[in-house]
Amino acid sequence: MKNQRKVYAISGGVTKFAKAHPEMDFRLMVKKAFDYAMKDVPNLEVKDIDSSRIAYFSDHFTRQLKAASMVQDFIGLNPKDSRRIEWGGATGGQCIQAGWEAIASGRSDICVVAGFETMSRVETWKGNEFIALASDTNFDYPVGGFYTGYYALMVQRHIYEYLRKSKFAHIKDEKEAQRLAINDAMRIMSMVSVKNHINALHNPYAQYPMRLSVDDVLKSEMIAYPLNRHNICTMSDGAAVMILASEDVVSRYTKKPVLIKGVGCGTDTMRLSDRPHGEVPLFDWEKKSDYGGLDYPGVHSFRAGRTAALEAYKHAGIKNPNKELSFIELHDAYASSEIQTYEDLGLCKYGGGYDFVEQGHPFLGDIDYGLELPRKGTMPVNPSGGLIACGHPVGATGIMQGVFALWQLQGRIKEHFGDDALQIKNAKRGLIHSHAGTGSSVSVSIFEAV
Repeated sequence: MKNQRKVYAISGGVTKFAKAHPEMDFRLMVKKAFDYAMKDVPNLEVKDIDSSRIAYFSDHFTRQLKAASMVQDFIGLNPKDSRRIEWGGATGGQCIQAGWEAIASGRSDICVVAGFETMSRVETWKGNEFIALASDTNFDYPVGGFYTGYYALMVQRHIYEYLRKSKFAHIKDEKEAQRLAINDAMRIMSMVSVKNHINALHNPYAQYPMRLSVDDVLKSEMIAYPLNRHNICTMSDGAAVMILASEDVVSRYTKKPVLIKGVGCGTDTMRLSDRPHGEVPLFDWEKKSDYGGLDYPGVHSFRAGRTAALEAYKHAGIKNPNKELSFIELHDAYASSEIQTYEDLGLCKYGGGYDFVEQGHPFLGDIDYGLELPRKGTMPVNPSGGLIACGHPVGATGIMQGVFALWQLQGRIKEHFGDDALQIKNAKRGLIHSHAGTGSSVSVSIFEAV
């Protein structure tokens, strides 16, 4: 990427994510997050802001077209440049990259990135219908129309490709082998849920902080086999705001800026049945022989995620994410997709995600999860609690990840959360990951302390 200016995150704010905020509409939620962010940069005045990028997923939930224009007015940014960003579940993450582009191009020096969703104004069944409209309404939607069903299908294939064909390959009865593989995968997915919910006990912005055991997760209501309730994120109300600045002006506003070091984007077909079967796009540390005979991506892996990571790593100069990243905030709409995303991001090889969890790599080193984790804390993933525990007000979620990454890299988690249990010691670089649809679009952004 040539002739671009450096772009820094300088401030952020988040409302508590909740099942409902009946006392606030979307404008007031964004205003509260915006005001919080502005207090952290006292030298910045509204008149200094050049532009905004405002994200929300669905006009259906707000029952208001051009809701971004109403936010622009409510936070006092008229008549400045603004536009609405929508990209399914990756709406917030893409909004950050849109703000990055506004500044890197030279068009703006200060850009406000804001996102929200108010999902409580409709019944859960209707909300699920609205979300399902982000699948192909001419094909996938009429035969399913339920996102947990799609992800249950995808993880069953993931289990078959990896656990069934490796750990249970010695069992000749095909149905019995797959049953045992799924049971094993459910136990490991439950470990992800335990991790994220316990992390959220220290995050005052999270919707579902709780201390769980693996048995608690396994005993929770089955939603779509093999995904239990505690393995799935929920609809939420919430908002988040980041303020971005160019290299030319950043020193006026903060002594602790965080550089947006790399950005990447990937896409794939909306229809699951159209996903190709080819070769794995390789990171520098992988070999073609690692994946001999694997039909990729099929419905078991997210090619968009791998593509976004390849671009972001190249842009940021990342050669080994396990050594060069201090933490990751990724889009865990399902515990299953968190495991699949470890592989897309190259934290382990395809098929290695289950062992990655069992070894303890994505857990925080100083928190007691009640689990035996021999290699605990080498690559903390979702220290915030992720979507499973924080909630998922879609337009805000990716920006929330960015705000938490900013605070981590500034070393200010205690200041914003009230304690430092989730603070990554000497954090140097973090990655945020936003995922849409059934993996039809993914963004990856890399933040670096300076």
